[in-house]
Amino acid sequence: MKYLVCVNKTPDTTAKISFKNDGKEFDDSGVQYIMNPYDEWYALVRALELKEANGGEVVLINVGGPENDTVIRKGLAIGGDKAVRINGSGDSFYVASQIANYAKDNNFDIIFAGKESIDYNGSEVPAMVAELLDLPFISYGIKLEMEGETATVTRDVEGGVEIAEVNTPFVISAAKGMAEQRIPNMRGIMMAKKKPLDVVEPTSVEARVEISSFELPPPKAEVKLVDPENMDELVRLLHEEAKVI
Repeated sequence: MKYLVCVNKTPDTTAKISFKNDGKEFDDSGVQYIMNPYDEWYALVRALELKEANGGEVVLINVGGPENDTVIRKGLAIGGDKAVRINGSGDSFYVASQIANYAKDNNFDIIFAGKESIDYNGSEVPAMVAELLDLPFISYGIKLEMEGETATVTRDVEGGVEIAEVNTPFVISAAKGMAEQRIPNMRGIMMAKKKPLDVVEPTSVEARVEISSFELPPPKAEVKLVDPENMDELVRLLHEEAKVI
């Protein structure tokens, strides 16, 4: 089987976030970037597990500039067979269109993505890819088992879990529980340098969304300490200020 894993570059979770150009642009000065954890820990690793169990090929795909190559190489170090970087950038529809245009000519059995990126939290790209390719889509999968060409997928729903069956090809977004994080070893890091990373020029796609502005959330208020003997004051604060009761 052939597995396509969509990987995204995101700021490290400890990065200090700020904006420039009157709040219209993210300021990446001094920001350390990593592979989006949902893509790396769950989508990529589950694809690798399926390849190890059943054979096949795992291809990573990223839409972005050459500054993304380090992040992509990490995916190859973890075990990906090869990677493709589409040399462009744009909104979610643009990214999904580039991925779909590449995928439709390469006959992938499963297209994996993380459930969302940890910077924008949009959960948009995998669903758009499925729509553009006219493929079934299952979101927020926490478990995936294969029997021949049929996948059994478990996903969290309100108050329980849902189990669905789908035949390949299909698109899935992976959530926590799909797999366990892998740390690349030295052999994997050395081999990643020799694995192919093809750069493909993007197709023409018109952006559907324009960013008006970004803004940071308001700073958190100071913590108020209440004497445990003064429950009346605690209730008053919860009612009048926190407004939770």
